[in-house]
Amino acid sequence: MDITNFIVTHRREALSLGDYGVYRKQLSRKLLTLRRRLGQATGKNRKFTPKAAVTADDISKDADHVDLLLLTSERAWAQAMYMKSLHAADNSKAITGSTRKHIASRLHKAYGIAAHLAEVLEQTALKNNKSRFIREAEGYKCMLKGAADFETQKWQHCLEAYSESHLIYLVLGKSSDSVHHDIFQDLLSTTINPSIRYAAYQLRLPRTSSIPKIVSKFLVRDTPLVRQLLAEEPHILSEGGQKRETDGEAKDVPSKISWRSRTVNLEDATIAQSLAAVSSAEKKLVLFLSSATALPPRERAAAYDDVLIPSQDAVDATKTAIEEMSLDGVSQSDQRMQALQITRTAVNYALVGWRIGRNRILCGNRDGAILEVAPGKKSKRPRLDRKETVNKVESTGRKATRLRERVVLYDATLQSLDSVKDLPGVAADSEFMAELEAKRSYFAALRCLAIARSHDLLGNRKNALALLSRASSLSMQAISHSESRPLEEPPKLDITSEEAGYVKDLVMGLLLQHRALVEIHSLNAANEKEWISKSVGQAPLVERLDEYPPHGADLTNLVSYPPKLSAVPVKPLFLDVAWNYVQYPGHEKHAVDTRANGVQESGRREEEKKETKKGWFGFGR
Repeated sequence: MDITNFIVTHRREALSLGDYGVYRKQLSRKLLTLRRRLGQATGKNRKFTPKAAVTADDISKDADHVDLLLLTSERAWAQAMYMKSLHAADNSKAITGSTRKHIASRLHKAYGIAAHLAEVLEQTALKNNKSRFIREAEGYKCMLKGAADFETQKWQHCLEAYSESHLIYLVLGKSSDSVHHDIFQDLLSTTINPSIRYAAYQLRLPRTSSIPKIVSKFLVRDTPLVRQLLAEEPHILSEGGQKRETDGEAKDVPSKISWRSRTVNLEDATIAQSLAAVSSAEKKLVLFLSSATALPPRERAAAYDDVLIPSQDAVDATKTAIEEMSLDGVSQSDQRMQALQITRTAVNYALVGWRIGRNRILCGNRDGAILEVAPGKKSKRPRLDRKETVNKVESTGRKATRLRERVVLYDATLQSLDSVKDLPGVAADSEFMAELEAKRSYFAALRCLAIARSHDLLGNRKNALALLSRASSLSMQAISHSESRPLEEPPKLDITSEEAGYVKDLVMGLLLQHRALVEIHSLNAANEKEWISKSVGQAPLVERLDEYPPHGADLTNLVSYPPKLSAVPVKPLFLDVAWNYVQYPGHEKHAVDTRANGVQESGRREEEKKETKKGWFGFGR
């Protein structure tokens, strides 16, 4: 009967496949199966009869009755969340009074079932971890009560219920193993703490108030369970009792933040906690990168995610705080708004730095300036001649693919650098803008270098030379504003003089090499063009055997191939076509006789044709 794990697991599995409507249908199917197994299902074509409430004896006999209550409560909660999500998706329609009442009714039903479950568990004589099950049931009950009061906008009662649920899950997470600890922390961070923060905002509480402070203020301490929990953990609600630990949570919460030459106070507790988590994750990242030098770039870059997530949380918290102050009518010239704007610039620049640092790790050695030779693959099958298999050389297509991936990373880096210019106060700082342009030139030079290598692989040396010339000018700009970085610090946005100098020297060497190659290619092309222009229009050598070539025979023009259809000169043939039609002197009679003979012969042929019999019996058919 792991109540919290049962709830969190079912919600996560169902919501990963669809929305709350899918979750509700899934719960209905499971409820029907469970009721059939317990013998409580209504048969087909039978009248519905209300079932008796679950008692402590039922749970003692069969623990499936606990699942029955949990599934019923979760189905009511899922229906309420589904109706709420439909109106949240359609911004044009607000939640009407009847719909809000229906949502509140479903949540109140879920709370009633959870309260009945907690009451029954207290009466059940379970010996194994009885207190833990009761506490989980009480935490679930308080969470649903807080959700019901949240929908009816009873903010005072909502904070009281969520505060008790926060305390219960906090104590359970501290006394549980790592798996259950993560479940309790996930429930606190995703559901309970955001609801507490919003309800406190509705009650006009200061935004600087932390979650432990709000919980301590609104916690009802006269219940036996709360007194028992506070007796076990008296410092659980103090400011130091909920500081994050080294396993992913922060130890020291900062109170100030610096940007360039200005330092401001952190008045928002959420921003401070996120920055503390970033500091803790950064220390773990330094230890991991120093001990994982042999790992591939993808595995080392994946470690940056633990820093990027709290950094993004700090950015989101700062944006939310600025929007809330704007809604309250605070002017931009107010000191609190100015402090938040400086904080926004600082946390966004830090987030960009971590993103670029991850991209630099993914690019490979020297930020991708060196094109490593990928190890060849050996054939798994042995050769028939029993000779040793030779590694296959990496193809040109694979090299071009790796270069294309680096260009994508450089584009993302340049886009992140351009986004920094839109932050408050950046455009007015000319010195910082010069440093930013130098860093942009460094990555733009690496991008031109990668594209030039792609053109070189394809044989386009002129394009590669033009790109290398551009990369050379950009690398000269990058070396003008170089910085220093400690060796143990992970790569971020800082470009050292050694890194910029290496790229400049590498690009200059490749530029000179390609300039020489292009010059040689141009000379060869000019000579070939001149030679071809001289030989254009000449007949093949086989037709000019009577000529002696002074500069040698053109071996590319020996014969015409494929042969073309052409006239061949031969002995002339004269045909006297007009002999029978022209009257020559002395031949008139011969022509007439011929004509008369021709008439007589044609008459005979006609008579023969008339005497010819048709058919077998001399008449036609």
